[in-house]
Amino acid sequence: MENIIFNGEIIERSKVNIDIEDRGYQFGDGVYEVIRVYNGKLFTKEEHINRLYESAEKISIQIPYEKLELIQTLEELVQVNQLDTGIIYLQLTRGSFPRQHGFPKSDVPPVYVAYTREMPIPKVSMDEGVKGLLIEDIRWLRCDIKSLNLLGNILAKQKAAESGCFETIQHRGEEVTEGSSSNVFIVKDNCLITRPVSNLILNGITRQVIIKLCQENGISFKEEIFTIDDLLEADEVFISSTTSEVMPIIQVNEKVISTGKPGKITRKLQQLFQQKIGM
Repeated sequence: MENIIFNGEIIERSKVNIDIEDRGYQFGDGVYEVIRVYNGKLFTKEEHINRLYESAEKISIQIPYEKLELIQTLEELVQVNQLDTGIIYLQLTRGSFPRQHGFPKSDVPPVYVAYTREMPIPKVSMDEGVKGLLIEDIRWLRCDIKSLNLLGNILAKQKAAESGCFETIQHRGEEVTEGSSSNVFIVKDNCLITRPVSNLILNGITRQVIIKLCQENGISFKEEIFTIDDLLEADEVFISSTTSEVMPIIQVNEKVISTGKPGKITRKLQQLFQQKIGM
């Protein structure tokens, strides 16, 4: 029996029905979050829930739950499903209403769902490093909103898969933006660099954790736009995300990055991240 959250209540998944005119299903009209679970505990839960509310506000969805109420129910779901290491996926849509492009004129309650999934830490890939594929970033211009509109990201991720790569590294012209589901970092002359937060990237929670780790441990760091050439000539490259943590990129397209092995700052941040999560 699998339990999920549906509109604030924990129930069996088999008992849930979503209307075919739910705006998430028809328009991608909603927002979501993915929260890591380590040792049965939600990691950076407040940061994820805060970002959920921020994304919802940006598209004018009113979340009818208090933040603490959401967190408590998510923690209860982890316990009920006896999840040790994995993720919680949660989303809110604008609700169900006869199909029209404009927002419903009457009050329509959002539809809220959340479920758990076992997902181990990708230790082998993190140890050995993975390949990346450069592609033009053709998504919309509000990448700061963690919305359900992920078709551009999906097409980018599929290109990576078809090329035998772990992730795409997207760019607008010569400027690197982010991965299809990750933030991108480079290291040059012992300084860690990542793109500043704007509407063109998502301010990843793992990205935020990495920045704090740099500040707390004396690792040189700056937020600065960098180019494709900067990426290819970097001493180290890695991506970050909730599920990939600190993932070394050892090759981009046909270009091997530096020695072709994860670098010392990447390794240091991996170690610090593992200490942070208590693994």
